Amino acid sequence: MTLLYKQESYKIQGAIFEVYKEIGTGYLEAIYQESLEKELALSDILYQAQKELTIHYKGVSLKQTYKPDLICYNNIIIELKAVKEIAPEHQAQILNYMKATNIKLGLLVNFCSHPKVTIKRFIL
Repeated sequence: MTLLYKQESYKIQGAIFEVYKEIGTGYLEAIYQESLEKELALSDILYQAQKELTIHYKGVSLKQTYKPDLICYNNIIIELKAVKEIAPEHQAQILNYMKATNIKLGLLVNFCSHPKVTIKRFIL
């Protein structure tokens, strides 16, 4: 079985591990967001941060929008967390982002898990 976006996700994971190696655990999500944006840029990884996504209900655009943390290579959603453990609502959140964008691969990243950063892959 071939991994979806194998090379791209490998580069992204390298950037995530570099951020964790540099600053460790215990910061707010916003610190990891900004640090990862810097690392993605240093690694020449194409990304968009906090891109506003329009959601539709029965064919009508809603006023409320989604803003995933990062979309890399226009094909991979990255959702960042800084929590003790990933909860079902975090998983539902990334799956909803993936459905809203029709992006097939999502990475749910938790920088505050112990003893190291965790990355969970989701395929739509």
